[in-house]
Amino acid sequence: MSAPLKDVLLVGLGAVGTIYAHILKKSGLARVTAVARSNYDAVNAHGMHIKSVKYGDIPSWRPDRLVRSVAEATDRPYSYVVLTTKAIPELIRTPALLAPLLESPYAATHPQPTYVLLQNGLNVERDLYHSLMALDKGEPSIISSIVWIGTNLIDKNAVAHNHFDRVSLGVYRHGDHLITTNSPQEAELLNDFGAMLEAGGTELTIVPEIQRVKFTKNFWNIAFSSFSALTRSPLTAIFRPPPGPGQSFEPYVSPATADYVKEYTIPNIRATLCELLALGRAVGFTDAPGGLPSTLVDTTIENTRKQHVDPEHKYLPSMLLDVEKGLPIEVEVIFGEVVRMARERNVDVPRIETLYALLTIVQNQILRKRESQVG
Repeated sequence: MSAPLKDVLLVGLGAVGTIYAHILKKSGLARVTAVARSNYDAVNAHGMHIKSVKYGDIPSWRPDRLVRSVAEATDRPYSYVVLTTKAIPELIRTPALLAPLLESPYAATHPQPTYVLLQNGLNVERDLYHSLMALDKGEPSIISSIVWIGTNLIDKNAVAHNHFDRVSLGVYRHGDHLITTNSPQEAELLNDFGAMLEAGGTELTIVPEIQRVKFTKNFWNIAFSSFSALTRSPLTAIFRPPPGPGQSFEPYVSPATADYVKEYTIPNIRATLCELLALGRAVGFTDAPGGLPSTLVDTTIENTRKQHVDPEHKYLPSMLLDVEKGLPIEVEVIFGEVVRMARERNVDVPRIETLYALLTIVQNQILRKRESQVG
């Protein structure tokens, strides 16, 4: 006899949200309600077209239930609420986004679910934690994560996905990143949710302490999302050599200034990562196994290079896509939090502060234009 399906609410049916909603439903262990905020009409009318190397071409995929808002989904309890929206506190903070679940009548009549944050950035869990604590229902149950995936939203109801998706899961322990062993209760929770993801086909890792893993993921975002967004160029413009005979692709590193890219651009990226490594040491992430390896600086650059010399590589950093589309970017949770953490610990991060300052102007103008359009 099969186990009963668990109700899962997924908030944010963009590129990442669509793939993970598909994974959860495909597992056969979850009944998925998905909140499609900006693309509800298109998905409701036609379904979501998933174009995936890994999962195949699915022209009209749908979750078990599609709703327009979180408020519309408050008709039932959920085992898990999965948040896949971009974390952009300048626009809306997580408690405000999830307010219908945190307020009466829902909070008074239903037990609080476990919240799963599939989001980039550091300290994205903090606001939600404090709001849940204010409900006075005990220690909040929050799972945080790192998601590695190649996927882009190519239309309101169409997603392109390559051959991989993998996720690391860990419990959020507020204010404590020194506990490095999951309790039996934490392990049970992580295994339960992780079983759904794994059965749906994703590559899964359960970790004993998620914050140092999130800090590690931020290496890539700090170095490469920023350079890509500010130059309006994909990373192939840093690493991919010119086309050979019979090849055709754009962009690539022009031989005219290839020496300058090698002499100035890549060393600057490396120096930026060294600043982040110094901050990690000040936070307490050591070079020991399971910590923050010093080799991460060079492996981050080398692994990115290997991926982006590929003539078939087409996927763009999401921050670059957002800038090109005039959409808000994750500047505060990726860059701002690093700068604030560094200042609290008296760690000099001049390159990261410069990237943050420049991206703040980009964000400011994106938000200004959006405000004028609304007005």
